[in-house]
Amino acid sequence: MSEVKTRSGFVALAGRPNVGKSTLANALVGAKVAIVSDKPQTTRRAIRGVASGPDWQLVLVDLPGVQRPRDALTSRMQRRVEHELAEADGCLFVVSAQQGIGPGDHFIARLLRSVPTWTVIAVNKIDAADRARTVAALSAAAELGISDHIFPVSARTGDGIAPLAQTLTELLPPGPFYFEPRQQTDQAQSVLIAELVREQVLRLTREEVPHAVEVEVTEIEPADAVVRIEAVILTETESQKGILIGAGGRMIRAIGTAARRAIERELEARIHLDLTVRTRRHWRADERLLDRLGIE
Repeated sequence: MSEVKTRSGFVALAGRPNVGKSTLANALVGAKVAIVSDKPQTTRRAIRGVASGPDWQLVLVDLPGVQRPRDALTSRMQRRVEHELAEADGCLFVVSAQQGIGPGDHFIARLLRSVPTWTVIAVNKIDAADRARTVAALSAAAELGISDHIFPVSARTGDGIAPLAQTLTELLPPGPFYFEPRQQTDQAQSVLIAELVREQVLRLTREEVPHAVEVEVTEIEPADAVVRIEAVILTETESQKGILIGAGGRMIRAIGTAARRAIERELEARIHLDLTVRTRRHWRADERLLDRLGIE
């Protein structure tokens, strides 16, 4: 009896901020492995989502949006992008039909030409663009000259996801499974919880707050009936702290309620969530704190 030959590999998701990479990663995996937001620079870590079939395993690496480094945080994010692209078996380059192909996409395309791997292009957000705009984006994607595999998709509605997934799995090289077939992410539980809290901060707060916020889980205490979680929301100024707490504590209660529900869905357990807001000036430049938060 011959052994079953398997295919597997790591595929890095590259693209400008806010083109829908995380939503697309979730759609391809079939589970929520990355938080999503309409605010750019949501993803700060390289998050791996795992999709497995009978004889294949696709490991999607959701990367931070390619950007110009401005501080220690964004420098680390950009280094992680370049490292993961160099190590991956292939790249899924995500562009937006809604926004069209711009200078940032051309910059990433030049970067991908220097990477010795195959590239597939997903023109995302076709649900938010009319036919003419979608056709123009598909044509511009082809003119980048980095791939013959170009797919119009909507990560939000699921349109076009199946043929994209099929091509990605067909391009995988022979190899063993790197994760258990039922495993869908390699994130530590504490990081997943912190990200779910930050997702609600991004959803509920104004523009001046999101990029200055990080979340650190300080305690997870399982019990028979409920899991007790303590987390700290870090921000950079007292005014941002005031916005996060809100008048009479209304904002922090809203964040906590929404985050608790999201965490309960993911952990399939009852949660008691304690949130604290602390000001830590210039935390995005604090190398030691970034180490502790696991932002490499």
